[in-house]
Amino acid sequence: MSQQESEAVFEETFSDDDIADYLQRHPNFFDRHSSLLTDLKVAHEPGAAAISLVERQVTLLRQRSNQLERQLKDLVTVAKLNDALVEKMHGLSIRLMAASGCAERVDILETCLREEFRAERAAVVLFSPLLDESVAGHGFLKVADRSESGLKPFASFLKSARPRCGLMRDRQKTFLFGDDAGEISSAALVPLGSRAELGFLVIGSRDPDYFNPGKGMDFLTRLGELVSVALIGHQGSRAETGSREYEL
Repeated sequence: MSQQESEAVFEETFSDDDIADYLQRHPNFFDRHSSLLTDLKVAHEPGAAAISLVERQVTLLRQRSNQLERQLKDLVTVAKLNDALVEKMHGLSIRLMAASGCAERVDILETCLREEFRAERAAVVLFSPLLDESVAGHGFLKVADRSESGLKPFASFLKSARPRCGLMRDRQKTFLFGDDAGEISSAALVPLGSRAELGFLVIGSRDPDYFNPGKGMDFLTRLGELVSVALIGHQGSRAETGSREYEL
């Protein structure tokens, strides 16, 4: 059936008076079908009395425009933040590659997390000791046996081996930061290595909303990969013999 034939059948079934009568008896029709308002074409002569339907169309279009403008601003903000993070990741990568030894890499990692990534407290938990004993006492590093009781509050995170953001439990903060535990509210937990076999990185903030579950995880995943490479990149022949000791 052609469009003209379809319109002819409609006109035979419903006259203009029928439609007008229906709309008069159902004044809230367009409230229930507001999407139709943007498709209707209604004459609005200058100087004539205000036509509510046209005003409603204008209101809907204005609301849609404002919504799109907010979405665009949000996208621009996210894009700027992502660009800044990419630059920081690039800078950290260059500095780690240029480091002359184990101690320097540890210092660079701790300094960059604190100064560039706004980590008010940060820690790396390793499940194997480092070969270089000169960094054994570095407060940024903590060596722990994966089966020790202090790691029980991290069990679900370690099992999933995926980055996680949110509020920290008291037992988690005490294990990581000791007497300074009260300074940290939220944190990002980042596994190091496949299935977190190397350990994990913690970036803490006093702000309880700074690391929330809605945070994007792509950046944290890439940061974990970078730190993991820095941790195992110079283990030399011990990697081939299956040693569980890792050199930075």
